[in-house]
Amino acid sequence: MSDVPSDCPGVNSDQAGKSSACDGCPNQKICSSGESQIKDPAIAIVAERLKQVKAVILVLSGKGGVGKSTVAAQLAYMLAENQDTQVGLLDIDICGPSQPLLMHMQGEEVHTSASGWSPVFHHEVSNLGVMSIGFLIPNSNEPVIWRGPRKNGLIKQFLTDVDWSNLDFLIIDCPPGTSDEHLSIVSFLSDVPTKAAIIVTTPHELALLDVRKEIGFCHKTSINVIGLVENMSGFVCPHCTCESNLFPNSSGGVVKMCEEMNVRRICSVPMSLGVSKAADEGRALNSEDGVVYTVYQNFACGVREYFR
Repeated sequence: MSDVPSDCPGVNSDQAGKSSACDGCPNQKICSSGESQIKDPAIAIVAERLKQVKAVILVLSGKGGVGKSTVAAQLAYMLAENQDTQVGLLDIDICGPSQPLLMHMQGEEVHTSASGWSPVFHHEVSNLGVMSIGFLIPNSNEPVIWRGPRKNGLIKQFLTDVDWSNLDFLIIDCPPGTSDEHLSIVSFLSDVPTKAAIIVTTPHELALLDVRKEIGFCHKTSINVIGLVENMSGFVCPHCTCESNLFPNSSGGVVKMCEEMNVRRICSVPMSLGVSKAADEGRALNSEDGVVYTVYQNFACGVREYFR
């Protein structure tokens, strides 16, 4: 459902579609009729498909441009540094897929087997499989102009038709916001037991305003939040390696917001030329990229610990 009212009673409530909060909601008729409580058969199919996936991680952001896709890509790379760890990366940003570039996998094609679509495996990291709409469209410059139902249908296909097989981690790179795609992915994952979210923000006030809504979305949809990644927390000079703050913290910044929202700050990732180069070259960070490499290594270790 889209445009959920802020004080929505919930689709399973006796007041669904009948509360004053429901007035004007586009889903009011469906909720009051009881149709919203009919379980989508795809939910059981997704649970069966992902039964061998040990952990599903949603990477979310309230606002675009905060580096969410870069965080998802580098987390996947870091987790896959251990060759015994099988990692999947699913890009459900239908209108703005970034993972083909960040993984240096432009021009790759999806292959079909008897068990469904096969993830495209990274040419240098053999234990990292990726799926994105970017592999399905012939021209990366062509805009994807789809309405909600068609986007949701492809997300369902990514979960029901892709043979993810045995994975330790499935990282899902979501578009910014809290709209149709987010409601769809949360609904399809309803019966998947081990799932949680990582929320990415930058320190500036506009991003913090929207990330509060993202945290609220997770609470309303019963998604556990592993914690918050403060991206672009400062700028590391490539010459003197000093770090400078780029955003004023007039309201106390990320630290205060995390205290108010009872969310853990996982790490602070400074801006650096290493991150920009790694993103442009579609590669993992390495020790030559400076402090950010260590930050991401510790980040990945924290994620592993969370799911133990």
